[in-house]
Amino acid sequence: MTYVVTEACIKCKFMDCVEVCPVDCFYEGENMLVINPSECIDCGVCEPECPAEAILPDTESGLEQWLELNAKYSAEWPNLTAKKDAPADADEHKGEEGKFDKYFSAEPGEGD
Repeated sequence: MTYVVTEACIKCKFMDCVEVCPVDCFYEGENMLVINPSECIDCGVCEPECPAEAILPDTESGLEQWLELNAKYSAEWPNLTAKKDAPADADEHKGEEGKFDKYFSAEPGEGD
């Protein structure tokens, strides 16, 4: 088992999860974070920290595409080990539906 970041993170990019991760398995894209599934130790401390409820265990059904996306982009995007401020408009996008099709960017973020 591992944890994955889902569509709910897009354009919200709260980073409370990064701060509590004991193994630094978060990677930063332009407008979302992902978890490297092979680095995640399944501790689950990140899940309750996410205000957007974007982090879920991969044991929940229907998350295969998110597991693939997390694996792919964690290999391409820079590692993130310290919390940064969320985007100024993050709260406006919290809970919004269809964010992947509207906003997803494959561009990397800045990382540490």
